[in-house]
Amino acid sequence: MTESFIASAAHIRRFLGSPAGGASVLLLASLAGLVLANSPWALGYTALITTPMKLSFLGTHGPENMDAWVSDGLMTLFFLVVILEIKKETVSGHLSSLRRVALPLIGALGGMIVPALTYLLVTCGHPEAMRGWAIPVATDAAFTLPIILALGKHVSPGARAWLMALAIFDDVLGILVIALFYGSALYWPALVAVGIVTAALIGANRAGIRTLWSYATAGILLWIALLESGLHPTLAGVITGLCLPTTTSGKGVGPVTPLDKTGSALAPFVTWVVLPLFGFMNVGVSLVGVHPDRTLEAVPLGIMLGLIVGKPVGVFGATLLSTRLKITTLPAETPMGMLFGLSLLCGIGFTISLFIANLAFSGSDLVTLAKMGIFAGSVLSALMGWFWLRFLPQHDRPSSR
Repeated sequence: MTESFIASAAHIRRFLGSPAGGASVLLLASLAGLVLANSPWALGYTALITTPMKLSFLGTHGPENMDAWVSDGLMTLFFLVVILEIKKETVSGHLSSLRRVALPLIGALGGMIVPALTYLLVTCGHPEAMRGWAIPVATDAAFTLPIILALGKHVSPGARAWLMALAIFDDVLGILVIALFYGSALYWPALVAVGIVTAALIGANRAGIRTLWSYATAGILLWIALLESGLHPTLAGVITGLCLPTTTSGKGVGPVTPLDKTGSALAPFVTWVVLPLFGFMNVGVSLVGVHPDRTLEAVPLGIMLGLIVGKPVGVFGATLLSTRLKITTLPAETPMGMLFGLSLLCGIGFTISLFIANLAFSGSDLVTLAKMGIFAGSVLSALMGWFWLRFLPQHDRPSSR
């Protein structure tokens, strides 16, 4: 009995410490949000995620409720953790050359252009519907990355780094699209503050400052400045992560770099708290009034085709073209078949897509149709990508170049 209990406890610890454990909790939390949003407890669920939590000193653009604090506040830590992993790869890993960094950037650009054109082609002749052209251009890093971590050995380390970088580039480009085409007017004094704090972070890195509180303080100030600027505040995580030092002061036995120390401290919190909260609050989309027969209308059809077809074609096509032209280099131990499976996963839109839909169709009943297309397209993309990578054999793994 005791041996059985110990074995079970060890199994649970291994599961909780594995990428599959974090992905499972995220999935369960997301499903819970979806079920509650479409259940008799929907009003209670809505009241919970819209609980007022406004702080007056943050000004008029500060998060007003729990949902906004998770999406605009806690998710900044997620982007920080991801950018730290990418930075490690650029220093001494799978993204350590300019050609390998260019590969996910080119893939992200292709993955934005083709879905947008696909949507415009479907909605051509419907001026109001065409306003949603940017809805299928985004890849949701918060859902895509846990899936590839859960796939384990079915995704090579190089391919994993490639998709992490592509998802970050994709999200940053998506945020710029929001700011340029859907956002409110930029507030230039706040943008100046963003520039000053960013310069201070870069200066601290160049000056050899290694104390984490310095970067944490600057990161918080940067987040507040971005809130007021009209840009998305989660960019603070990206900028701060890029400025964190990758070297130590050289003192002590086996010193840990500020980058490693930050990543180790934040990763468990992001995995077990931030991402499940995010999934619980963002996947809880009400499907009331949504009927399956309406999926062939211009808006949902354009979004679904943009995510399911446009995204993989754009990402994989741009990746294939750049490698054939010798502009970029494939990650080590990564066949084209594996990259195609990951390109399918890039069709998971959710967060940024829902955000753009609310901006593009504010006050219109097209918002509901857009949410239907986002949900259907994202789920199908996740299932297709998972099946391709999990069950189809990957051949001809190329060696590192």
